[in-house]
Amino acid sequence: MADEATLPSEAQGEQIAPVPRISLQAFCETSELAGIIAEAAEDRRMDKAHVRVQMGGAPAAVESYRTSPTPNVVILETTGRKGEILGHLDELAEVCDATTKVIVIGQVNDIVLYREMMARGVSDYMMGPTGVLDIIRTVSRLYASDGAKPVGRSIAIIGAKGGVGASTIAHNLAWAISKDIGTDTCIADMDLAFGTGGLDFNQDPPQGMADAVFSPDRVDTAFVDRLLSRCSDNLSLLAAPATLERVYDLGPEAFDSVIDILKATVPSIVLDMPHAWTGWTKRALATADDILVVAAPDLANLRNAKNIIDLLRASRPNDAAPRYMLNQTGVAKRPEIKPADFAKALESEPVAVIPFEPQLFGTAANNGQMLAEMEPGHRVSQQFTDLALAMTGRHDTRKARAGLLGPLAPILEKLPFRKKA
Repeated sequence: MADEATLPSEAQGEQIAPVPRISLQAFCETSELAGIIAEAAEDRRMDKAHVRVQMGGAPAAVESYRTSPTPNVVILETTGRKGEILGHLDELAEVCDATTKVIVIGQVNDIVLYREMMARGVSDYMMGPTGVLDIIRTVSRLYASDGAKPVGRSIAIIGAKGGVGASTIAHNLAWAISKDIGTDTCIADMDLAFGTGGLDFNQDPPQGMADAVFSPDRVDTAFVDRLLSRCSDNLSLLAAPATLERVYDLGPEAFDSVIDILKATVPSIVLDMPHAWTGWTKRALATADDILVVAAPDLANLRNAKNIIDLLRASRPNDAAPRYMLNQTGVAKRPEIKPADFAKALESEPVAVIPFEPQLFGTAANNGQMLAEMEPGHRVSQQFTDLALAMTGRHDTRKARAGLLGPLAPILEKLPFRKKA
């Protein structure tokens, strides 16, 4: 597995808000920066932005905007000295709209120059060299309002093959995030025809995901909030209708608006993805903050999991690689591929290995309960807590507490006042 220090900054916990639908034009003097901005334009967080990269630096920008309107954001690279930079900015001001945000990338480290650029209305000044995430972060901050709530983090969960229990994993993981970590969480059931979120949580809401998907013009915070069903204090469900009256032939951006609203209002979103390969499923996976592939220990699952992970690795070069887990392991008399062989083929260890427990899972499903509700002390319930910690990047405070208390920790955990906490 990749060392944490080698992962992109957001993979280590940094949040970069998606860039809204804007037009951005960059005028570069070096091919290196042009390539970096072009790579940034392919990142999932820049998916909605219309980016155009040109050479020629500030002089080319001035000539271009004499005859054409300026975009929302202009990035200028300059390798000149202080006086030359300010001269170019003065020329640009004569042809640039007042609402256009300007980002300058240069090589001069001078606080006086920085102040003079700010006085001229420059939005930000970046010292080279810069990386892909530096570009994305800077553009994102231009549109992040002061005091805004942190953008929620989405975890997309998909099965490598039908019937591997991906929805069960998604629901129990969401429960663990909300209960054990204490984070407000929403489950978005995206299998409109056959979703099981309502059944697993014993809910029968009259409205849900389909109302948001088929009424994109009505989608706002208040509208989505009315569609949510409350499962517990910190957990809500955006349920699928699970009816076949209509055909769900959806476009690639069908779920964009509702996911954007959820990410603006809920700290943790679990996307329960159907086992299908359509434009919108591919897009939802590619734009999710984290991805978990659920696989059973057989050859078809290994092949499918590798295909999914390899494709998403290639399309998300600035994010941590998708993770996977093995479910329904240890079935009696069934030939299985060992976790070590999965790890060798997928070039990473599984984040969890859940054993086949038909009595436990079946009873919970029939009762409309989560495993931790029915059997809080069961080892599988503990595995979901560990999985929630892994997927959210949290640390297990119980282990830290036990380390500080030493041999007294097990005794204290059993005291009545500990149970009430």
